[in-house]
Amino acid sequence: MIDKTEIRRLVDEAIAVTDAFVVDITVSTANDIVIELDSPTGVDLDFCADLNRKLQEELDRQDENYSLEVGSASLTAPFKVKGQYDKNIGNEVEVLTRDGKKLKGILTAAGDNDFTVEITRKVKEPGAKRPVMVAEPTVIPYADAKQVCYVINFK
Repeated sequence: MIDKTEIRRLVDEAIAVTDAFVVDITVSTANDIVIELDSPTGVDLDFCADLNRKLQEELDRQDENYSLEVGSASLTAPFKVKGQYDKNIGNEVEVLTRDGKKLKGILTAAGDNDFTVEITRKVKEPGAKRPVMVAEPTVIPYADAKQVCYVINFK
């Protein structure tokens, strides 16, 4: 079976001079290798094809047969690594917390242990006739977030 740490090392070397980062690498028992990448500037087909060629030059099919798939992380898939949080600062995200709450707001910061989402809520101010929209920053530890996804708006 092909070693996942060796694949990770080869990928890290190949993308070292780029702004791309690894989202996930899976190696099945049948040696099906799937590599998901992302980048603040986006990952295009040419980049994936170049990386695929570089990896095939390094891996020997004579030792073990394998299939190799290199692609960009899905736009609708939950975030897996901090780089995805950094990339989406300023974008709308949906957070599902471990206690079952669904929050939707603008991702404003991503730290080492937590991230901040600015959630807009209707608040009735004392003495006001109508409720007003107020943006409240909410800090969420990564451990408390079950799933965080980018929200696609077709406006």
